[in-house]
Amino acid sequence: MNKVLENLEEILGVSFKDKNLLKMALVHRSYLNEHKNFFLDHNERLEFLGDAVLELVVTDYLFQNYKDPEGTLTNWRSSLVNAARLAEQAEDLGFYNFLYLSRGEAKDNNEKARHYILANAFEAIVGAIYLDGGYKVAEKFIRKNLIIHLDKIINDGSYIDSKSRFQEKAQEVLGLTPYYKVLSETGPDHNKKFVVGIYLDKNLIAKGKGYSKQEAQTDAAANGLKIKKWQ
Repeated sequence: MNKVLENLEEILGVSFKDKNLLKMALVHRSYLNEHKNFFLDHNERLEFLGDAVLELVVTDYLFQNYKDPEGTLTNWRSSLVNAARLAEQAEDLGFYNFLYLSRGEAKDNNEKARHYILANAFEAIVGAIYLDGGYKVAEKFIRKNLIIHLDKIINDGSYIDSKSRFQEKAQEVLGLTPYYKVLSETGPDHNKKFVVGIYLDKNLIAKGKGYSKQEAQTDAAANGLKIKKWQ
């Protein structure tokens, strides 16, 4: 794994005064199980802080720039700071290559676990940026890497989750309420994969896959929106 912090600072666009803060943001709990004498703690406290900083920066930006009602602003904020988006952004920035993971965790091909680790690392890095450089530096990073997606989220309606959108369209166009069925479960308990069908009346409209029933339902609804051309 590449641990050259200068490379990561370049990716982040942030120069740390305390390099150990950035390094700590990259330490997964599992790494310390194999390296008990490692000189830094894991990143969970930084993650806790970063989560709060993300919420504040995004909330402040939405409040200052939009006059929409609270419910709409909440949906926009949730779409910007949810785990899936944080994981995607962390993946795009190449954070995974810098993480300190146990050998087992590094070899694990569980996509859900990888996304969870990446989302947490993103929050931890935000926490480290805030501690090292203050609010303005953290705000600049969050605007550049998350808030930049806001216009697209608003324009394509992706802040409304696919299950809600499919249900609204089905009731509006057909007067029907969709329902879901688990079609298959495969894999061990710690890494199950589900296939779920979305139905209208008794007709299977689409299938979705995921590492939880909820994730598979969301995928099925998204596929159903494409099939029905309700996007």
